[in-house]
Amino acid sequence: MALVNWNDSYNVNVKLFDSQHKQLFDLINQLHDSMMVGKGKEVMAEVLKSLLNYTKTHFADEERLLKMHKYPDYERQVKEHDLFVQQIAELQKKQTEGNAAITLTTLNFLRDWLQKHINGDDKKYSSYLNTKGVS
Repeated sequence: MALVNWNDSYNVNVKLFDSQHKQLFDLINQLHDSMMVGKGKEVMAEVLKSLLNYTKTHFADEERLLKMHKYPDYERQVKEHDLFVQQIAELQKKQTEGNAAITLTTLNFLRDWLQKHINGDDKKYSSYLNTKGVS
């Protein structure tokens, strides 16, 4: 059972970003599903690595497009991205050092941040980019 399900309310009307957001949901759900069958520790390192790498790729794509179109809230968006990457990197570091176990708190943090970011920050650029011809 998925921790978070994608639905159209998460669409930001930029096909690339919607596709990338779905992949981020999938990674969080993969971690959740592994935990639910008692294999969370076994897959945590790989999923966190994938999540960190994919998040960096997604944020770079987003920031490139926002900068290209002179999005007025670009700097705030970059700060939000940087903070999340730091938080994922810290989780990854703790896991590598053997200090972190997968917990519902960690999963809920990942889910909540992603949902809030998409429905808040990302939805704000949606219509702006659409008026610039990006879809």
